[in-house]
Amino acid sequence: MRKKPEILSILFVLVISSVFLASRGSTNKTSIQSKKSHAEKLWKTSGHADKTAEAFTNWDDATPKQIPATCAKCHSTPGFKDFLGVDGTALGVVDNPAPTGTTVECEICHIDKEKGIIRDHTSVVFPSGSMAKDLGPEAICMECHQGRTSKVTVDDAIAAAGAIDDDTVNKNLRFQNIHYYAAAATQFGTFAKGGYEYAGKSYDARFAHITGYNACITCHNPHSLDIDLESCRTCHSGVKDPKDIRFYGSLVDYDGDEDIREGVYYEIAGLQGKFYDSIRKYAKDVIGKPIAYDDHTYPYFFNDNNGNGVVDSDEANSANAYRSFTPRLLKSAYNFQVSKKDPGGFAHGGKYIIQLIYDSIEDLNAKLENFINLAEIRRADEGHFDGSAEAWRHWDGEGDVSRTCAKCHSAEGLPYFLEKGAIDKDLAIANGLLCTTCHTSPPTVRRVATVTFPSGAVKSLGDSSNLCMNCHQGRASKYSIDQAISKPGPYTFINIHYYPTAAVFFGNEVHGGYEFDNKLYVGRKIFANHNGMFDTCVECHMGTNSFNRTGDERDDLFHNVDTPKPADCVFCHGQDISQPHPGADPAKFEFSAIRPASIPDYDGDGNMKESLKDEILGLEESLLAQMQIYSFTILGKPIVYDEHSYPYFFNDLNANGKVDPGENSSANGFRSFNAALLKAAYNYHLSKKEPCGFIHNSRYIAQLLVDSIENLGGNINAYSWR
Repeated sequence: MRKKPEILSILFVLVISSVFLASRGSTNKTSIQSKKSHAEKLWKTSGHADKTAEAFTNWDDATPKQIPATCAKCHSTPGFKDFLGVDGTALGVVDNPAPTGTTVECEICHIDKEKGIIRDHTSVVFPSGSMAKDLGPEAICMECHQGRTSKVTVDDAIAAAGAIDDDTVNKNLRFQNIHYYAAAATQFGTFAKGGYEYAGKSYDARFAHITGYNACITCHNPHSLDIDLESCRTCHSGVKDPKDIRFYGSLVDYDGDEDIREGVYYEIAGLQGKFYDSIRKYAKDVIGKPIAYDDHTYPYFFNDNNGNGVVDSDEANSANAYRSFTPRLLKSAYNFQVSKKDPGGFAHGGKYIIQLIYDSIEDLNAKLENFINLAEIRRADEGHFDGSAEAWRHWDGEGDVSRTCAKCHSAEGLPYFLEKGAIDKDLAIANGLLCTTCHTSPPTVRRVATVTFPSGAVKSLGDSSNLCMNCHQGRASKYSIDQAISKPGPYTFINIHYYPTAAVFFGNEVHGGYEFDNKLYVGRKIFANHNGMFDTCVECHMGTNSFNRTGDERDDLFHNVDTPKPADCVFCHGQDISQPHPGADPAKFEFSAIRPASIPDYDGDGNMKESLKDEILGLEESLLAQMQIYSFTILGKPIVYDEHSYPYFFNDLNANGKVDPGENSSANGFRSFNAALLKAAYNYHLSKKEPCGFIHNSRYIAQLLVDSIENLGGNINAYSWR
């Protein structure tokens, strides 16, 4: 019986399909094998595969010939599998010694090395006890490249030794070694606390690179461990050696050699030299036992028997190990080792390393009569990039930046706000701004047409300053106060927030200050004598309009906004008494000393030569004194102010007019404001929180302060300019 044509067609299609699928499967299998072969070739070139390396041969002569459980996790494949529990033992601990003879092999990272399937391991516990969760494959790398000690380890060692005095030698103290290549500890900064962090100091958190290059295997080839410099050159143009990288956001002279173009690696090296000098001087002068360091010989710190600062061949032995540690020296020695044992630390978290070195030098200086001049070195960057600052670290204990703060205190907040029009969720904690905060793709700057202020006013400066104004506008206005006092008191303080520069700059056009009824206030600060230059944020702070800047200087200042160039201002604002007019020395110029000839005697003290800044300070002092008189006599509640402690105004418990220890606590916050005192407190705080208000719009600030004094019943006759 003949088959129907359609059945034959179907059979033909099935046969051809099966042949095609078989062929495709064969191709896929070949492709997988090819990739596996390539990966193995790369791995064989890496340190992970080097069977001759000390990391894997150290125990070859041990008896018995095995790797101790304390070392096996990172120095053998069986040890790591034991740690992961894949051999049937407990997860997260190495139960048994491991045999020698293995390296870091495929099975450490892959469940199925034939198919290249990576282990599902996404969290890491650091030696400090901190746990990083929701990681990618880099979690496997971080298990070994995290170090073996932390600040906690050092503090525990000091406590266990019974050491009390910072500068008394304790024979029970021994050097604490973070161990080799603690890259994850460097990258995660204060989260991991791999370095010794000093009390009262804050530190950078996880170093945030650009999206897509924030993890170990996105920068390092996972098999060869090499860095793909071609990818780096996308932003770091022309770089041939990562040590030469220096990018925007790191534009201060950390090591004091007056070179801000050298790579961060060399900044750290310069600081390490000063640090080592401090350690040696402390050991010699305070302890009386000279010390020397050798980063290739355990236990690294040795008695420097001939005082030459070098570990000579006859000194590099365990019997000569340094045993005269004080707690102060132990902390510094630990941080010095931290800075040396992550050779890529400059890239993984250079600013964290810089902070550890700076603070250690500062701590040693306490006993060395300021042996290293701290004024010549720098610990942190300008605020936008100072990851150690409160503006970025405030939310560390909360896990995210709250949506009410995220616009300005997270790296992703401003782009999110500009896209959505509002922040409707908490955002990730930041370590300062990123390039992508202000740029869509560098050097392209995000475009913002107008900016809405807390009062509802809409303004524009016509350039990239509109980006700045989104955050530097304050969070309150005259209307915030009016809304609050429309209800029965007493009232709590209303805070305009930090650096409300744009609110001051625009004056009564945006009503950032409390403007009293029937009073006149100036509007936008117009710099009449600037000839159309230096009238916006970016023109003054970021070098886009300059008499004297080179292209390189413009690039630097564009990202280091706390440093307008004195040479641009000194031509008109010369402050040398012998040369009060153009021609004064830029090296002697100080913005805080500016006093244009048109400025009246704002504070009424008869001094027409003091700086504009001092004029405003004089008015602030008068207003605070009037507030204290008013609060005590009218409300029966003495008040004091601390600009560094929230909520800033406190009950003056002993009525002595100053903040005493214990008074600047939230529990003691002043909560007895009536309408008049609330208005005055708001204006006073606005002036304090815009520390450059004397430049941005001094007349507006002066008007707010004087009118506040008058509203509290003060005598304003001295302010005849008003």
